[in-house]
Amino acid sequence: MQKRKVNRREFIQKSAIVGAGCYFVSGTPARSAPDSPLNRLNIGIIGVGGKGDGDCENAVMWGANVVGLCDIDDLTLKKKSLAYKAAKTFNDWREMLDQLGDQLDAVTVSTPDHSHAVASIAAMRRKKHVYCQKPLTWSIEEARRMREVASEMGVVTQMGNQGTSENAVREAVEIIRSGAIGDVKEVHVWTNRPIWDQGIGRPPEAVCPEGIHWDLFLGPAPERPYAEAAYHPFAWRAWFDFGTGALGDMGCHTSNMPVMALDLFDPIAFQAISNSGIVENESYPDSSVIKYEFGPRGQFPACTMYWYDGGNLPGEDVIASKELPESFQKTIAEVGRNKAMKSGAFLVGTKGKLFSPSDYGGSYFLLPEKDFANYVKPTQSLPRVVTTGTSDQRHMSEFISACKGETQTMSNFGYASRLTETVLCGNLALRTPNRIEWDATKMRSSNCEDVNKFVGREYRKGYSI
Repeated sequence: MQKRKVNRREFIQKSAIVGAGCYFVSGTPARSAPDSPLNRLNIGIIGVGGKGDGDCENAVMWGANVVGLCDIDDLTLKKKSLAYKAAKTFNDWREMLDQLGDQLDAVTVSTPDHSHAVASIAAMRRKKHVYCQKPLTWSIEEARRMREVASEMGVVTQMGNQGTSENAVREAVEIIRSGAIGDVKEVHVWTNRPIWDQGIGRPPEAVCPEGIHWDLFLGPAPERPYAEAAYHPFAWRAWFDFGTGALGDMGCHTSNMPVMALDLFDPIAFQAISNSGIVENESYPDSSVIKYEFGPRGQFPACTMYWYDGGNLPGEDVIASKELPESFQKTIAEVGRNKAMKSGAFLVGTKGKLFSPSDYGGSYFLLPEKDFANYVKPTQSLPRVVTTGTSDQRHMSEFISACKGETQTMSNFGYASRLTETVLCGNLALRTPNRIEWDATKMRSSNCEDVNKFVGREYRKGYSI
C-alpha cells in the first residue's frame, strides 16, 4: 500500500496537538531542525508597527516564515515590507486571512485593543494559532469568547504579557502557592501610567492623511472622524472606543504574578474608590484607585486587591518605606517615593510579604528580609522558558515551540482571558461611584444595571466575534 505523503501544514497541526498537554519543567526541549520544510511555521503579522514590529522580528528569530503583512498605515506597511519582500501585503486582515488561507499556520495580532478579538477569533476559526498582544481584548465579553473559541478550535495561543516568561515570575508564583508568606488577604498593584493624555474630551476633526485607512482602523468600533495625532498611531489607549486606559495597558503585566499565584479570577465585587472622572464619555480618567473583592478560591481565603494609577500609590501604612530593601530606601531618599516606585506589586500575607518592583514582575523580595535570610525555595513546579534573550523574545519562543508541539504556552487564552476579565472589571468600576456586585458566570452586575451595557459592544457591519 502506498504511504500517503504528509504536508507541512498537517505536520505542524499534528505536532501542536501532541505537545498540547506537555510542559518541560527542566532541561532543554528537543527542537526539530529549524530548516526542515515540514517544521517551518508560516506566519501572518496583523499590525506591523510598534509592538507588531517586535512581534514579527521575534517570531522570525525563532524560525517563523513571514508570508503576510497587514497594517492600516501604508507608510508603516511599506517600511516593514522592505525587510520581507516575499510576504504579501494587506491593509485589511480579513483579506489576508481569506487570500492566504492554508498558507498560514499562525498570526500575531498587534493592533489597538478594540480589534484584538475580531481578528484573533477570525484567525482561530480558520485553525490558525494566535499570538495576541495584551490586554487580550477590549471587553469582558470578548475575553470570554476568546477562551471559548480557543478551546473549541484546539489552537495554540499566547497573550503578549511577556513577563509571564520571566523565571522570577514563575518562581514567585511557586513561593506564594507554597504558603511561604502565609494566607494572602491583601494585594496592591500600581503603575505610573497613563503616560499619554487621558481625562479629555473628543478632539477636533481633521482630514485623514493619505495612506491611513481610517475606516479599517475603526474596525468594529463606532464611526467617528479622524483627529490629528489623537488616536493613531499610539494615543488610542486613552479612548473608550479603542483602548482600555492605564488599567488595560498595564494590568495584564503588573497584576499577572499575583493573579496567577492566587487564582484572582471572577471577583465578587469591585469599586473605584478614587476616580478623577470620565470626560464627555470619551476617555478614561487620568487617575484612579480601584478595589477588587474576591471570595474564597480553593486553598485560598477571601482576598482584596487594589489597583492604583495616575500617580496614586499604596500609602506608608500599607508599604512602609523602612521595610523595603535598603537599595529602595536609598532611591526613595534621593528621588522621592513616587519616582522610586514607578510600578509594582505588593502581597501581604499572614507570615510575610512579597514585593515585586517592576512592570512585569521580573524580580521580587520577601519581606521582612531578615525573616527570610535562610529561606529555601520550594521545589520547582512550573516550567521555565529555556531560551535566552529579552522577555519579548523568550515569550515568543514559547509560542513558536508550542505551535511545533514541543511545549505549552503559559499565557494561553485559557489563562489570559481570565486575567483579562479580572483587569477589565476595573474599567466597569470607573462608570459608577457605587460598589458593583458581580456575577462572573453571567457577566452581569446584580445591583448596578447601568454598567452591564459596557460588558460588550455592538460591532459595525463586517465585524463580529
